[in-house]
Amino acid sequence: MPPQARPCHESGAPSETLAVDGQEAAVILERVRASVDPELRAALESLPGSLRRVALYHFGWEHADGTPAAGNAGKAIRPALVLTAAAALGGERARAAAVRAAVAVELVHNFTLLHDDVMDRDTTRRHRPTAWTVFGDADAILAGDALQALALRLLAEDPHPAAAPAAARLAACVVELCEGQHEDTAMQGLGPDEVTLDQVLVMAEAKTGALLGCACALGALYAGASTEDVGALDAFGREAGLAFQLIDDVIGIWGDPSRTGKPAGADLAARKKSLPVVAALTSGTAAAADLAELYAAPYAEADLARTALAVEEAGGRDWAQAQAADRMARAMGQLARAVPDPEAAGGLLSLAEFVTRRSA
Repeated sequence: MPPQARPCHESGAPSETLAVDGQEAAVILERVRASVDPELRAALESLPGSLRRVALYHFGWEHADGTPAAGNAGKAIRPALVLTAAAALGGERARAAAVRAAVAVELVHNFTLLHDDVMDRDTTRRHRPTAWTVFGDADAILAGDALQALALRLLAEDPHPAAAPAAARLAACVVELCEGQHEDTAMQGLGPDEVTLDQVLVMAEAKTGALLGCACALGALYAGASTEDVGALDAFGREAGLAFQLIDDVIGIWGDPSRTGKPAGADLAARKKSLPVVAALTSGTAAAADLAELYAAPYAEADLARTALAVEEAGGRDWAQAQAADRMARAMGQLARAVPDPEAAGGLLSLAEFVTRRSA
């Protein structure tokens, strides 16, 4: 039987099943960190001194003054998808062979974070000041460029037969990521009535779903999977990635700053056209009109709670959570095509559910 989609629970009401799934995902992520971090650090150490310092700070492994830090390098979800997909289709040998590909995906992900923080003027990431606020825009951008180059170099130097198609796929993904970021940036300059829900869904798939899909596809390539199975895992990752973005957007409005590492309502303050916001704006409700008025005006901290309430009353939060569950169901259908054995698919299922049931 194919793996079955399970409903996404709202944060704050975890079930016993969620606790078990979360533990399984935590074990996977811990194991991935043990495999990936040594290769990742070795790649970062190969950078010239000035760029290395920015990169190691961004990953949480150094303080701004260059002294060692035991910081947070992120959850490693994307490299976990690479290695877990490889294992699901090719066993432990494929998993071990795909470590470089997993590191490459993590480097690309962090290249986008460094650049996004500059463009969005975000001042906090992973509970510490963002790299551009410490080292300046130019150094943060250049460090991001270097991470992307490192990613492609790792694959270019990998003797595995899947390395070349993996590099081509990752490069194409970067172009799609840039397109998604461009659309996201352009949308911020549009009025509340100038963005459709379809537009923002397409943008979110390019900006977030593409890299998760690519991660799964790279794992499948390193397992020697068929073209059909590679495509199905790419689609699985894209759908799970869109569910991830939906939940991330919910957290961006209603998340707890002590867990997210970002100020409360940061997305609303930046007037971002996030998925819950656009769903609310296009709902045709009285609350939508109130929200449009608030979004058309300059941000005022005194209006933050009212803005979040308007999004919720217009149905934005409920829509986002329901849409996340729907996208997860679609993801499970794609996963079943490539990995029909529930036991083999279990790791990928746990990771997908982990990212869509989180609260930070």
